[in-house]
Amino acid sequence: MRLSKRWIIGKLLALPESGMGYHTVDIYLKSGTVVKKVLIINCETVVDQGNLTFSENDIQDIKLHQ
Repeated sequence: MRLSKRWIIGKLLALPESGMGYHTVDIYLKSGTVVKKVLIINCETVVDQGNLTFSENDIQDIKLHQ
């Protein structure tokens, strides 16, 4: 899934990278579900969504995985 500028500029560019060119994040969905350790490359491409299928419209927040 490719993220829109809302998440790229509004959130991901402000977060420190987990490694060269990628973020490992937790995605909080509007349903209350938290998808942990999601890999996002170059602030825009969600590579691994875990075992869940969701769209960008389902996302409430994105936080750096601790």
